[in-house]
Amino acid sequence: MTRTLLVLFTTGILLPTGNGVFAQRRSDLLAQIDTLNRKITEMQAEINTAQQKEKASRAEAEAYETQVSELKDANATLLKNLGSFAQVSNKNTEALNQALSSLEARESELRQIMETLSRNDSSLIALLTDAKKTLGPDAQLKAAGGSLVISASLEQLFGSDTGTALTETSNPLLAGVATLAAAHPQLGITVEGLSMTGDLATATQQAASVLSALRDQHGVPVVRMGARGRDGNFSEGVDILLHPDYRAFYREVKSEIKQ
Repeated sequence: MTRTLLVLFTTGILLPTGNGVFAQRRSDLLAQIDTLNRKITEMQAEINTAQQKEKASRAEAEAYETQVSELKDANATLLKNLGSFAQVSNKNTEALNQALSSLEARESELRQIMETLSRNDSSLIALLTDAKKTLGPDAQLKAAGGSLVISASLEQLFGSDTGTALTETSNPLLAGVATLAAAHPQLGITVEGLSMTGDLATATQQAASVLSALRDQHGVPVVRMGARGRDGNFSEGVDILLHPDYRAFYREVKSEIKQ
């Protein structure tokens, strides 16, 4: 009995003598045990919940790490593609600059050609005015294809439709043409014999006769002249064309392009 009291005193529980008091203390202890067990169960449930959340957090973290890794790979790929695109873009820019430079050069060439043609058009207007003064108001003149066209009938030049030898009546006209040629040495001269019957041989011979007369009787340099026969459709006669020296024009344009 003394030992029992000593144990109870040591544990902090003092059990008075008597069955009633002992039974009451026992019920209190059982209630405390139940309370502790409930707390243990609650804590265990909280631990389980915390463990589940920890697992979920770890899974989420692993998912984030996977996404970060994938994003890093995608970023590296994008940077690589961006570098390739920059190289291609630089090449395209260089090619575009070269194309623009070439277009600018072509534009400059075309502008020079147009300026030369414009000068020729201005010269044609001046030539037409000069021709009216030199050949008189009865001369048949027109501007066509960049040339001054001086038309003469076969009767006026040869005395007939089939003649090939020039008559005296042709001299005033040819003299006037020679005067114009001398006043405009930059121009070339083409003599065209026109046939409406298809007899180009006679038309060519008539043109050659006019050319020979301009050369031999009126001193026009042969290097500036050419002669040909052509189909005049419903017209016949001789057309004398004063036009830019196309070979000189070509050389001038070529020279300007090179510059």
